Amino acid sequence: MNTVFVHAFGIAITPWKLIGYLGVILFAGRWFVQVIASRLHGKPTMPRAFWYMSISGSLLLLAYFIFGKNDSVGVLSNLFPFLVSLYNLRLDFKTRPPGRASG
Repeated sequence: MNTVFVHAFGIAITPWKLIGYLGVILFAGRWFVQVIASRLHGKPTMPRAFWYMSISGSLLLLAYFIFGKNDSVGVLSNLFPFLVSLYNLRLDFKTRPPGRASG
């Protein structure tokens, strides 16, 4: 998994880096989903996709930092958001029927 696929812009791209990049894209992209949902509803809204993207992005980043980088700082910085997102998704399912946006 540490085999270099290609060098791009001075960066050695490995499979673990691709996993890390996908995690970053999901974790950052969740805010675009939230902004679009809020704009559509005309008020602050947290769509369920936000929590799914948070959990997925955190898991991918955790895998990258545990197996690809072996970096405890990265693990700790992604473990907390993962647990909070799981908790919030659980609350969302308890308080809102499937398919309805919150807000």
